[in-house]
Amino acid sequence: MTEDGRIVDQAPPNDPHAHQALDTQESTPMTPRELYGRFAVAEAVTWTLLILGMVLKYTGTSEAFVPVFGMLHGLVFLAYCVVTCFVWVDQRWSAGFGVLGLVSAVVPYATIPFEHRARRSGRLAGGWRLAPGGDRPGTVLEKLGAWSLRSPALAVVAGVVVVAGLASVLLHLGPPVPRG
Repeated sequence: MTEDGRIVDQAPPNDPHAHQALDTQESTPMTPRELYGRFAVAEAVTWTLLILGMVLKYTGTSEAFVPVFGMLHGLVFLAYCVVTCFVWVDQRWSAGFGVLGLVSAVVPYATIPFEHRARRSGRLAGGWRLAPGGDRPGTVLEKLGAWSLRSPALAVVAGVVVVAGLASVLLHLGPPVPRG
């Protein structure tokens, strides 16, 4: 292990790359399957919390949970949509399949069967196509995805900013108003 906490490759002494340092995070990156699966489950869990909050409200127990669980669900919903778009571009999903992934977040618990379908059909197999050493990005969205995979900490910060910005705009617009 080096002074900066990185692991040194334990290759045989006669190997010319014996002292090459490997970043521990880069040696075991989260796969598309793991990332997408975590967000699909998180989206379903926050649906459960929102539904629980509505049950508590409409049974007269407490109205305090709906705003809290609603905001949490909204943030995770937006994050799931960002992750869906990220995986869609990297894994070259068809437009129809990508849109179906986004729509699955609107129906309670549909992200779970959608993620299972994506996994079973091989759409989440392997690593990141646009990761360093992978395919060369061509489109603007692919370049953004490749940058995200080269700089994951900055990408997470950027993702949080995007989700917070979208949430702020939606809060400013207000809740949906029933027509009638």
